[in-house]
Amino acid sequence: MSWPDDEGERPAPVEVPPGELSPGALRGVVESFVLREGTDYGERDVPFEVKVAQVMRQLERGEACVLYDPVSESVDIVVARRPHRV
Repeated sequence: MSWPDDEGERPAPVEVPPGELSPGALRGVVESFVLREGTDYGERDVPFEVKVAQVMRQLERGEACVLYDPVSESVDIVVARRPHRV
C-alpha cells in the first residue's frame, strides 16, 4: 500500500493495550523487541529471559507501550509518553 508523502495523510501508529493481545502474541512481540535491541554494552551481560521479564514489567506498569504502525504493518515497543496508571 502506498501513502502520500504528506504526513497529514499518513495514518498514525495505534497503541495496542498489552491486555488485548494473547499471552503468546505479547510474548512474541516482547521477544522480537528484545532481540532487535542488539548487543549489551554494560558491565555485565543480562540473560535474554531477564530482559523479556523487564520489558513485560515495563508494559504492565505503563512505562512502555505497544504500537502498531499501519503503514509498515509492524509492531514496536516504545517508552510511554507518560506512564499509564494500572
